[in-house]
Amino acid sequence: MKHILQNWKTYAFWILLSEAVGGLSGWLTREGTKVYQATVAQPPLSPPPIVFPIVWGILFALMGVGAARVYLSPVSGNRTRALLLFVLQLLFNFFWSIIFFNLQAFGFAFLWLAVLWGLILLMILQFARVDKPAARWQIPYLLWVTFALYLNAGVWMLNR
Repeated sequence: MKHILQNWKTYAFWILLSEAVGGLSGWLTREGTKVYQATVAQPPLSPPPIVFPIVWGILFALMGVGAARVYLSPVSGNRTRALLLFVLQLLFNFFWSIIFFNLQAFGFAFLWLAVLWGLILLMILQFARVDKPAARWQIPYLLWVTFALYLNAGVWMLNR
């Protein structure tokens, strides 16, 4: 806790960056999400719509905490690679919502999400080389995206 209090500005920056990416993506896809909810068949186990902003809000905060821990680690090639992977996966995360909700390109979105899943796994492995707790903070994100892959595949199959 002392570490967080001493470095609160760094934590705030990375958390706010992550939340801003998620918030902007949500804002840009708000109309597409309404159309999706009204017209698209969804697979079994699809949560109610209110679950998504709650879960994503938590996950973006966890991403930011992990990135802050890595950023606060000593400068190294591993740290640089970890932060580059963080930014890359964040960009893939941002564009998935646009591809899925606004374009309703469910097959392409599934492939995009599979690449995102791989980037998250690589990011976790790279984070672990720099700061093991930062890597562990990302595990819920990987699990949620695994579930999202199931949902995306189900939507794709049900809405061909």
